[in-house]
Amino acid sequence: EVQLVESGGGLVQPGGSLRLSCAASGFPFSTYYIHWVRQAPGKGLEWVSKISDSGRYTYYADSVKGRFTISRDNAKNTVYLQMNGLKSEDTALYYCAIGCSGVHCSNRGQGTQVTVSS
Repeated sequence: EVQLVESGGGLVQPGGSLRLSCAASGFPFSTYYIHWVRQAPGKGLEWVSKISDSGRYTYYADSVKGRFTISRDNAKNTVYLQMNGLKSEDTALYYCAIGCSGVHCSNRGQGTQVTVSS
C-alpha cells in the first residue's frame, strides 16, 4: 500500500522559512518522481514542484521559483521542500504525491498545513 506522510507545516511570519518532509513507503521510491501540490483555502489544487527519481532534475511553478527548493534522500525514502521567503499567498495545505499529470495524481498524502501570517 502506497503511503505518503507529510510533516513540517506550521504558522510562520511573512518572509520566514519552513521545511516540509514527505516520508514514503509501499512503492519503489527511488524509481519515482515525487511531486508537491498545494491547495489554498477556497481554491483548487496547484502544482508546486517535482523532483526526478535520482534527484538530479528539479522543476518549480513560477509562483515559487527562486524561493522553494525540493530535494530527496533515497536512502531514507524522504522528500523535502525547503520554503524560504514565504508569502501570505503560500498559505495552503501541502501534499506530496506520485503519479501526477498536472494536479491529477494517483496517490497523495493527507497534507500538512502551512499558514503564513503576521
